[in-house]
Amino acid sequence: MSAAPDSVGVVALREPKSLRLPPRDERGRFMRRQSAAVLPQPGHHSIPVLFVVSEMADFLKAGGLGDVAAALPRALRPACDVRVLIPGYPEVLQRIRAMNIVGRVDAHAGLPECRIGLTHQADGLPVYVLLCPELFERSGSPYVDGSGAEWDDNAIRFATFAHAAARIGAGGCGLKWRPALLHLNDWPSAMAAAYVRWTGGDTPSVLTIHNLAYQGVFPRSVAKAIGVPKAHLEDMEFHGRLSFLKAGIINATRINTVSVSYAAQIVGPEEGCGLHELLARRAAQGHLSGIVNGIDDSWDPATDRSLPARFSPADCRDRHLNARAVRTAFGLPDNGGPLFAVVSRLVHQKGLDITCEVAPQIVAAGGQVVIIGGGEPQGEAQVAALVRRFPGAVGAFIGFEEGLARRMFAGADFLLMPSRFEPCGLSQMYAQRFGCLPVAHATGGLIDTVDDGVTGFLFEGASADGLRRCLQRAIRTFRSPLLLGAMRRAAMLRPGGWTPAGQQYHALYRQAAGIAATRGLTA
Repeated sequence: MSAAPDSVGVVALREPKSLRLPPRDERGRFMRRQSAAVLPQPGHHSIPVLFVVSEMADFLKAGGLGDVAAALPRALRPACDVRVLIPGYPEVLQRIRAMNIVGRVDAHAGLPECRIGLTHQADGLPVYVLLCPELFERSGSPYVDGSGAEWDDNAIRFATFAHAAARIGAGGCGLKWRPALLHLNDWPSAMAAAYVRWTGGDTPSVLTIHNLAYQGVFPRSVAKAIGVPKAHLEDMEFHGRLSFLKAGIINATRINTVSVSYAAQIVGPEEGCGLHELLARRAAQGHLSGIVNGIDDSWDPATDRSLPARFSPADCRDRHLNARAVRTAFGLPDNGGPLFAVVSRLVHQKGLDITCEVAPQIVAAGGQVVIIGGGEPQGEAQVAALVRRFPGAVGAFIGFEEGLARRMFAGADFLLMPSRFEPCGLSQMYAQRFGCLPVAHATGGLIDTVDDGVTGFLFEGASADGLRRCLQRAIRTFRSPLLLGAMRRAAMLRPGGWTPAGQQYHALYRQAAGIAATRGLTA
């Protein structure tokens, strides 16, 4: 692993095949990868940045991207003139206090005309809202309808969104402000980098891949409607279809992911989701990097009003009161054993089947399991069957309620995260801040944020056997109060805020802004 010549604290990948699991120390524990050193404060240099994102926790979120979108632009404000662009979903329009119409995006190919509204959050963060009622003002999540089916016009919806970002970058929408750089996030906005290049623009862009498994793949028949030049169809070709994310990877000035280890993994066939060769080429040029996500300051057990008992690293004596409240909420008795939590989408990626397979071992050791989340019908059925099989030892809430999730982090002894892959993960950092030790598969951002045997436990191979062996270590730790307390304090004191990540993004912006946007890759 080596830094690109023009990098300032951001790790770029030049030898992707050599990047594997981290080494172990003399006790066999994984040694955490070191990401870039914390940069000095960037000073007064202000880069105008348009942060383009399809969800934001201020208004609505479907996953961790929404949390990142709410926190990262704010962390960047001391160094950048950062403004957010988000589609005008009903939830956005309902939550804004006031908005002025400040611009317009002309129709393009089969994409409709849109208006641009400007609003400001309570803390002054500017947010541009792309107004197109026929595309965005509908019930459901940003990506699926109320039944969980993808909107059949998602290609048009998010091509329109990406095209608008590209036009704002070109200064062509009548705004009085123009960004010097576009920060794109995942497939819904990735096409903006392609639209910039296809129209001969020079606005540089950074594309953050939060989860490579979601690529925005659509039939080739949409090419004309979304305005793909025939000469650039190859930019998007993906097994006979068109991939929005591939177009972004080819055309963005810089690519980054949300952890150092995930950036290393996606250049290989196992985690590369069919794009590993393209990503490896970008990595070989020094254009692929990893920056670990942070968590915001609301994750503080000393001030969190949703907790029955607040506590700090220096004084955890009342933490057990949160465990009592969690057990009561899930109808479980206090048996004096370890309490394991699952706070997750109930999907295959998260290793829910692995958790269900090892749950009998946890129960046999005197432990209990509490689960919160929703997801695939099969996963929800597995959880329901587990609750029926172990009444009094396993409890579940199908759905999500943030206050309950916070109490689970603050009351459970361990967090189960046997994810098959995990670009970064936020739950393990939330848990650590609240003194709950992650038991996690050594993959992606879990490697970068869990110090094995110090702030949690890691195991190799996403399998029930691997998790069982790791659970034996966790349960032995539970039975050693001094060791458990020491690890709990170490986890709570682990740095995990957004300032280091914000400084590294600022350095990445400076690199990208110094490179002509037309230096993207050809397929």
